[in-house]
Amino acid sequence: MKLVGERLLETSRHVVWRLLNDGEVLQRCIPGCESLSGNLDDGYDARVVLKIGPIKARFTGAVTFSEVRPDEGYRISGKGQGGVAGFASGGALVELHDDGGGTRLVYNAEAQVGGKIAQLGARLIDSTARKLTEAFFTKFAEEVAAYEAHA
Repeated sequence: MKLVGERLLETSRHVVWRLLNDGEVLQRCIPGCESLSGNLDDGYDARVVLKIGPIKARFTGAVTFSEVRPDEGYRISGKGQGGVAGFASGGALVELHDDGGGTRLVYNAEAQVGGKIAQLGARLIDSTARKLTEAFFTKFAEEVAAYEAHA
């Protein structure tokens, strides 16, 4: 499954970069995230509860970063295990570009799933992935706006 998209955020690349690497902000933005610990250098460990169609599972996994270019972007890779529900893995290239007075965040992601989740069918999995991605970026935009309002 592939997900490609972009978001225009009304703040500087430096602020977007800072918030993209703030574990507390990310935990609030990731749908179903119960815990997130770590940092950009060492990666993050996460626990997330997701419902995909009739299957609800708690995933535990790890996220690592490579090709890190501060204030410009990075490559993110992750793997998660959901017990009997299956597994998920994937990665994304995330880039930040100046756009007028704001920042354009561009992402190009791929994900694979296996186990019971994979049996649900590509259409349901793709639809759920798009909804979760939209929920993340909507919440992230709210976090950016709140940061700017308090800055």
